[in-house]
Amino acid sequence: MTTTAPIPSITGTVTVAVPIDKAFGVFAGSIDVWWPHQFHIGAAEVAEVVLEPRDGGRWYERGVDGVECDWGRVLAWEPPHRLVFTWQINGMFQFDPDPAHASEIEARFAEDGPDQTVVTVEQRYFERLVGGQDVYDAIISGGGWTVLVESYAKTVVEKS
Repeated sequence: MTTTAPIPSITGTVTVAVPIDKAFGVFAGSIDVWWPHQFHIGAAEVAEVVLEPRDGGRWYERGVDGVECDWGRVLAWEPPHRLVFTWQINGMFQFDPDPAHASEIEARFAEDGPDQTVVTVEQRYFERLVGGQDVYDAIISGGGWTVLVESYAKTVVEKS
């Protein structure tokens, strides 16, 4: 069941020593590299995590068995400054196709000089999810977006 009580957002911020275009490109285009593959909902191990580069694009995993499991949709594709996509995975860690039951993840990219970018990620609206508090608690206990943006930052360094 969804709840009407607000659940706090989870955020993560990192500064990377690359221009804004590169920072956005690695975040969106290399999500398969920096997203920890142990975080998945499919029965099989993850072969690939995909974020389709357009408004309305899918965000999903493809298992080593070839089965695809949706995670959400791209709501705003605004390179190189902003990306918003849904998290439609409920408290039982299953995909919920109802967009009214989606939390949102917003990634913002801000220039901090010619070769440095501040990346801020916020996941919000957990109360929309069925079992949203369970999802929130699981993300927090796994280190939240701080851990994820650190993984992203390492990928940026490797791709520079």
